Amino acid sequence: MQKVVITVLGKDKVGIMAKVCTYLADNGINILDISQTIVSGYFNMMMIADMGEKQDEFEKVRTELDELGNGIGVQVRIQREDIFDMMHRL
Repeated sequence: MQKVVITVLGKDKVGIMAKVCTYLADNGINILDISQTIVSGYFNMMMIADMGEKQDEFEKVRTELDELGNGIGVQVRIQREDIFDMMHRL
């Protein structure tokens, strides 16, 4: 299992979650956990997902999610779970 952390942040609008989740499904990336909230008109979503056999495609997925985010006016970031954990360790 190759877990990743995906975050989405930006002004709220219709279809953000649908477009990101559709991209992940179309690319065989399984969402394991998801949290989403809207605060004062800002959309914030965090997901834990499993890239499975797509480990070698991490940079491609990162680039495509960045482009997807730019297209819908939000920031979409993906990090490997182990790197995310190391960055946020106390």
